[in-house]
Amino acid sequence: MNNKNIGFISLGCAKNLTDTETMMGILSQKGFSLTADPSDAEILVVNTCAFIDSAKEESIGAILEMAQYKEDKCEMLIVTGCLAQRYKDEIESQLPEVDAILGTTDYDKIAEVVCDFYENGNKISVVGDENTPVSYDLPRIVSTPSYVAYLKIADGCDNFCTYCIIPKLRGKFHSRPKDSIIAEAKRLAANGVKELVLVAQDTACYGKDIGDSLPSLLGELSEIDGIEWIRLQYCYPENITGELVEEIATNKKVVKYLDMPLQHVSDNVLKRMGRRSRKAEIEALIEDLRKKIDGLEIRTSLIVGFPGETEEDFGILRDFLKRYKLNKVGVFTYSKEEGTPAAGYDNQIDEETKEMRRDVLMTLQNGISLELNKAKIGTKDTVIIEGYDESELCYVGRTSHDTPDVDGGAFVYSEDELFAGQIVEIEIVDCSEYDIVGKAL
Repeated sequence: MNNKNIGFISLGCAKNLTDTETMMGILSQKGFSLTADPSDAEILVVNTCAFIDSAKEESIGAILEMAQYKEDKCEMLIVTGCLAQRYKDEIESQLPEVDAILGTTDYDKIAEVVCDFYENGNKISVVGDENTPVSYDLPRIVSTPSYVAYLKIADGCDNFCTYCIIPKLRGKFHSRPKDSIIAEAKRLAANGVKELVLVAQDTACYGKDIGDSLPSLLGELSEIDGIEWIRLQYCYPENITGELVEEIATNKKVVKYLDMPLQHVSDNVLKRMGRRSRKAEIEALIEDLRKKIDGLEIRTSLIVGFPGETEEDFGILRDFLKRYKLNKVGVFTYSKEEGTPAAGYDNQIDEETKEMRRDVLMTLQNGISLELNKAKIGTKDTVIIEGYDESELCYVGRTSHDTPDVDGGAFVYSEDELFAGQIVEIEIVDCSEYDIVGKAL
């Protein structure tokens, strides 16, 4: 049994990817072989997302696609993650091809489930309470390039935004013990990781439940030899403290980039969303961040078409973008999710209006991004090299202001040979809306 090949499909966010990597580590340690080719796998695992409708559709599509391999070599199909946590009964009744189901806090049991299936022929569903603690100190195989890794520092969420199902899927916010985080970070560094991307449902909230804090964690992570960049994802504005701002500003290893989900800025919409911040507080925070953190770039995500969003509300959001010119903005149309308070709100907005509002903001942001990038021409930045583009005859990578697989990239011309994972200084000579062009110095 332990000579079986196992293939993984990981969908959704980076937090989900760390769970996938943990399952890979557990099974690999048990002697199973990993394969990237689903046609070569006796066991296939789909780690799903169920955040919004499009994510659910993608997850179901991936399950059905992997189920086709059961006509050939695949013997066992496992569904894990958020869709499994949310729709266990539906998967059992409507997808008989699925042999095992594991919830969001049960992925650590994957080896036991595989063994039980092969030894006893049992189809198993293990979907426990979303607040059940999972051990963080488990084997893990990092699937990202060798020089970068995601590091989960907490799970769950206490924000209870009215549009979001995550607390019901991932439970209450619970911080990972600092010793566990530092130990894994040291292992990653020893294996060549230079960039740590810290992830959680709300990274800025780290430590509040265990008498610790994100600034303290950043300070200790920055002392690890080999780690050169530390990146913060998903820092909700409500939990960004003066101490955190100071740590980002002064810690040389913390990149001057902040992913700060705002979702909206109209007080009317923020209140209906269940968000604690208000427009004046958000604007004051942005101004404070820019004043105190030299070279800071801010990424955010926005939701348009939330129930009750008026033309005036939308205008407030549009004018905010024009005024504050955030560096990176993702705009999403509101998705009506069953089980959330907002799904029952009146004044639901039609899809055509949602899409129109999204398109207006994205067109506006495209212009802002190009303007901000043009202002960088002639300045210097640091880039982590990721590969070589044969068509452009130059190296490709990311600046310190770009998150993997999310933001733009950098095209780097160099007379000297460069290597993947190498961090180099460049002078920016050209740009597009989302990418820059530079010469290695």
